[in-house]
Amino acid sequence: MLDTARKEELLSLTKRLISLQSYSGHEKEVARELESYMRKHGFDDVTVDDDGNIVGRIRGNRPGKKILFDGHIDTVPVADLSGWSHEPFAGVVEDGRIYGRGTSDMKGAVAAYTAAAAFFLEDTKRDFAGEVCVDGVVHEECFEGVAARLISRNVKPDYVIIGEASDCNIKIGQRGRAEIVLETFGKPAHSSNPDKGVNAVYGMSRIIGAIRKLPCTEHPFLGKGILELTDIKSSPYPGASVVPSYCRATYDRRLLVGETRESVLEPIQKLLADIMKEDPSVLAKVSYAVGKETFYTGREISGERFFPGWLFDEKEEYIQKSVNALHSIGQEPEITKYSFCTNGSHYAGEAGIRTFGFGPSREDLAHTDDEYCELSQLTKACEGYEAIMRALTR
Repeated sequence: MLDTARKEELLSLTKRLISLQSYSGHEKEVARELESYMRKHGFDDVTVDDDGNIVGRIRGNRPGKKILFDGHIDTVPVADLSGWSHEPFAGVVEDGRIYGRGTSDMKGAVAAYTAAAAFFLEDTKRDFAGEVCVDGVVHEECFEGVAARLISRNVKPDYVIIGEASDCNIKIGQRGRAEIVLETFGKPAHSSNPDKGVNAVYGMSRIIGAIRKLPCTEHPFLGKGILELTDIKSSPYPGASVVPSYCRATYDRRLLVGETRESVLEPIQKLLADIMKEDPSVLAKVSYAVGKETFYTGREISGERFFPGWLFDEKEEYIQKSVNALHSIGQEPEITKYSFCTNGSHYAGEAGIRTFGFGPSREDLAHTDDEYCELSQLTKACEGYEAIMRALTR
């Protein structure tokens, strides 16, 4: 259990991370703060890769598994200060809570497992098997799992523990996420003579109605593979007496285990083919949205917005060892799933690395005004992380 001095050290690190604004693409100062902390506490290796991710490692005196504790250090922006009763970058502590952008999502977790690694190193004096790695990942909020690809290539972990908020429960899976783009193409004309053109919005409207009738995939544990319209726009905009010749709609698709890029688009492609055969005036195509981001290091990356779902059996040995370790320190975690997408889409969904989630605070506090984390959750998570480190490095 954490003594008073260690609780104060954990809180101090959390405050310092919160005080450094780190919107996606601006995480450099947080990475530097973590680097300073890791070097001060004698981590064996501290590196910052080409994307700007930071990884710290501590090595035991015996061979064993490599465990990675993963979390992102970027946050969503503070859109409107009027919704905050506490300064979002001050780390105000009040009534047993620490307030600020990133307290729950997820600087609290990053501070907790980084401090836990330092405490573990001090307590064991390197008398353990394998290697414990902790990271701070960039650009997760707008491109989850993408920067994590470089970490998994460099670290090659045997197990990954995602630190996203879980109320200190064990998360053994999640739905993935894809952004699907529908496009329809028409012919421009003056709106006073619409018969001379082809209105791309009418074609899109027909397709949207048909998509709503498509059956939804479903998984007994992860839930439904939702397909939800999130935005639509036509061109030219504003129309100014012009029949729109182009329309684009974006759908959010929640992905279940086993779903592929091809299987997700297949029913939509068939639907479009049927509509275009029935009505030759409709011209449409479907694809995945392509994202392009620039890391704070200046490196650019682009790729399809397709982030797979994942799920592991709770009876897996590494999960059971971790659960038993938490029980041994008086914690009673539930075995459940994440409701949102995490870096697990890469580690588990793409790379097939054994993964689970464990982190402080509640999922529904992410991205909220007056975001906070209970101090008791911060402490509980830190103690839990060290217990998991012990269990997986025996």
